[in-house]
Amino acid sequence: MGTFGSLRRRAVATAAAVGALALVVGCGGSDDSATGGGKKDGKVTITMGMYGVMGIKETGLLEQYEKENPNVDIKAEIAGDEQTYYTALQTRLAAGKGLKDIQGIEIGRAKEITETQADKFADFSKVEGTDHFLPWKESQITTKDGKVLGLGTDIGPMAVCYRKDYFEKAGLPTDREEVAKLWAGDWSKYVEVGRTFKKGYKGGDVAYMDAASGLFNAMVYGYPEQYYDENGNLIYNTNPAVKEAWNLAADAAEDGLTAKLRQFQPGWDPGLANGTFATAVCPAWMLSHISEKAGDANKGKWDVAKAPKGANWGGSFLGVVEQSPVKEEAKKLVAWLTAPEQQAHIFKEIGNIPSSRTALDSPEVKNAKSEYFSGAPIGQIFGAAAQEIPDKQVLGRKDGTIKDTFSQGLALIEQGDATRDEAWKTTGERIEKAVG
Repeated sequence: MGTFGSLRRRAVATAAAVGALALVVGCGGSDDSATGGGKKDGKVTITMGMYGVMGIKETGLLEQYEKENPNVDIKAEIAGDEQTYYTALQTRLAAGKGLKDIQGIEIGRAKEITETQADKFADFSKVEGTDHFLPWKESQITTKDGKVLGLGTDIGPMAVCYRKDYFEKAGLPTDREEVAKLWAGDWSKYVEVGRTFKKGYKGGDVAYMDAASGLFNAMVYGYPEQYYDENGNLIYNTNPAVKEAWNLAADAAEDGLTAKLRQFQPGWDPGLANGTFATAVCPAWMLSHISEKAGDANKGKWDVAKAPKGANWGGSFLGVVEQSPVKEEAKKLVAWLTAPEQQAHIFKEIGNIPSSRTALDSPEVKNAKSEYFSGAPIGQIFGAAAQEIPDKQVLGRKDGTIKDTFSQGLALIEQGDATRDEAWKTTGERIEKAVG
């Protein structure tokens, strides 16, 4: 795993640079062009629209595919921010133009796509060689009548990333297996360890966790049903799992265990660089971001321990637009990019956990370790966590929006701007307004 840190740093920089360009080009004149690529003089051009660091472009897979298929030319645009990307995608789907042949779909958007845009995406249900995915992953992008609108890339099994040096200063164990035993089976134990940390830590102003919202997400995503039931009804305000997560996260906020730094929001990256918190609930894909932003100065100070309970946070798909002039060629490319070998390659290079059962069982994944995170056996840790994820994952149309709204509500408690009851009421009103 020696290439993990350096390649990922280049990948993030590349994504940011390309993303800035993509948002200018992708949201500008190209909206007036025909959908996707095409065929000319025996050459096939396939266009792709993606976001963040999905690992597909950054790890050289597109160049490899072009080398193995000399008649194919792939043009990929990457937006750094998924929210901006999805807003533009919705606009283009409505207009029926400006779309790429292949479009990335984030898990929080999957339900909305399957329920409202199924006619805009090609069906993968009869594509050969695509029966290697985790069953719950494929179900997330499948319509009620069995149409599969895309193939899975990564998933987001959870662990807890922690600072060994801070745990030692607080009188806590530092060995990852001993740390995992502290909170095994119960997220409330994780919070209780935080109280012990706060009482015992000597050596400056360091919070136990980055934000209450990270804890909330980890708990909620460990249940089959979260914000919607299987009939598409909103249940966030009656689901015991959501209320349990809210109350425990509010406990952490009220007890001063958080640094009040919402993940991926302003202040979080400097918090990583300056070491202002000791733990963060971390899906597999977050390791690269932590190593990038915490920097070389903190290499070997971080480690990874098994989370109290299994859960999935995040993951993506690649879909092909129905109107693409190169639809069959694009479907072939997607099947190749999401095949076990390619998913294992992406994991080896930048740490994105495969959604392929076959890839998860491969030696490249099982034996992988992270040099940055003190040699943690991340293949074993996240591979085992992936097996604990509930087989059924009920998604809703506005899952992403609701998640963000809950995070904002918990921030009100952290900042002392509202009691937990006031924040719950405000959050509910905001959700109803956003999804109504």
